Amino acid sequence: MLLGWHYMRYYFNTYAMNQFLANRGYVALAINYRSGIGYGRAFREAPGRAGRGASEYQDVLAAGKYLQTRTDVDTKRIGLWGGSYGGNLTALGLGRNSDVFAAGVDTHGVHDWPTDNWDGKNIPPDMHKLAHDSSPVSFVDTWKSPVLFIHGDDDRNVIFSQTVDLVARLRARGVHIEQLIFPDEVHDFLLYSSWRRALQANSDFFDRQFSWPQK
Repeated sequence: MLLGWHYMRYYFNTYAMNQFLANRGYVALAINYRSGIGYGRAFREAPGRAGRGASEYQDVLAAGKYLQTRTDVDTKRIGLWGGSYGGNLTALGLGRNSDVFAAGVDTHGVHDWPTDNWDGKNIPPDMHKLAHDSSPVSFVDTWKSPVLFIHGDDDRNVIFSQTVDLVARLRARGVHIEQLIFPDEVHDFLLYSSWRRALQANSDFFDRQFSWPQK
């Protein structure tokens, strides 16, 4: 992550989204959670990250609790959004802490680490269980907050069935779900029109959930 615009299209689109939300009156906080680059090996390879315990989620929850302390934030209208790894952390937030995060937009997020990365590999049973327990699918029973899922069905990075599976689990629990699916789109959307539709849907979803004045 870099301050301002990023040399990678994926990230400069998400920076633009945060600016758009801020310009519309939202308080937008970007989280450089542990396991990112630029802060040394210890930060990059933080203990218990991802399928080894999801330790980076502590940074997301800390950010949510920080927002709750601000006088310019409505504590009942704190949302999460992110793509890919950020989608994974969005789903974790909604599943583990619906008391903090009232709604979220999960774009092509990883929902079950073993299914996404480890199928067919010789992984010890205890590691397989730890990875599953570190995944959003393990927190469906405590998931209360509305969610918008955005995914391309030709995703080669995070298989589309990850979203299909989680949607089915949440529907069985009566969670409010919305979906935006792009036929033949890959992980890093190829078409500008897909990015525009996805990010607009993101903003519109939060407007509806938080009763924000419509554009």
